[in-house]
Amino acid sequence: MKNLNQIDLNLLVYLEVLLRERNVTQAANQLGLSQPAMSNGLRRLRALFDDPLLVRTSEGMTPTERALELEPLVKEILLGVDRAMQPAAEFVPGDAHMVVRIMASDYAESTLFPAVLNQLREDAPGITLDIMNPSDVSFLDVERGKVDLVINRFDQMPQSFHQITLWQDSFSCLLSPDNPILSDFSLRNYLRADHIWVSKTGMGIGVGVDPSDVQRLGWVDAALAELGEKRRIRVFTRHYQAAMTLAEQNDLIVTLPTRATWLKRDNPRVVVRQVPFAIPPLELKMAWSPLLHNNAPHRWVRQFITAIARSLDAPPHDAV
Repeated sequence: MKNLNQIDLNLLVYLEVLLRERNVTQAANQLGLSQPAMSNGLRRLRALFDDPLLVRTSEGMTPTERALELEPLVKEILLGVDRAMQPAAEFVPGDAHMVVRIMASDYAESTLFPAVLNQLREDAPGITLDIMNPSDVSFLDVERGKVDLVINRFDQMPQSFHQITLWQDSFSCLLSPDNPILSDFSLRNYLRADHIWVSKTGMGIGVGVDPSDVQRLGWVDAALAELGEKRRIRVFTRHYQAAMTLAEQNDLIVTLPTRATWLKRDNPRVVVRQVPFAIPPLELKMAWSPLLHNNAPHRWVRQFITAIARSLDAPPHDAV
């Protein structure tokens, strides 16, 4: 078995022309070579394939059976090389038909993707989005290009990934207008109340929560731990929509990114309030594999989502 590294691919060009012209002199003229150089090329081809390839007959140079087998294969190889060497075609979003696979938390899915889909219908109606949960995807899937983008809050990610911050968000509380804490929404009463915990799941298979592991509970509980305090969590969920529905009960509070709570601002069964302590803002990031960084359709999708994210108004601070 011959090693590909030892093969001069120019010989395949010689073979394609020789089989087309079936004449050494004419093949040499086609390639701008001297006849001796072309004859030398034929000798090397015969040695490479261990076959005479072209033999002299009364009808001129006649291809062998092996040469006839090789002819379509060589043409296909050279056509593929030619395509690879051509400059990348310009991506036209309106003409595109493709599926973009995105891992996104339901926070991103509910706050960002309605606007993305609305504009996508106009700009690129042939693009379909396949939105997956964080627990459905591993970093290895992203690294290999099986998943186009990941959009979430990340504690860490592989250094090889490209990433960009789509926005920063503060935190707010969502609770029933009948919740007795509402009349005095202080830190003291916040800590006395019952809470709904909601957060992103990790990449890969999700696991249960250990209520005693404050450092792994997320931003809200880490901020309380800095104050030497701890809230009383009664419900753990990974779904923002479920958490916001549970907040309609008159004895539960959910603390969420403000953009998520703002989705419920017209719901009379809940009210939005500022968190009665400081929590560092979260960053919603978009990340992707270096394998896809220079892919023209992928680059357009990234730029499109980034532009939509940065065009969306943040909730006013005085609204909560």
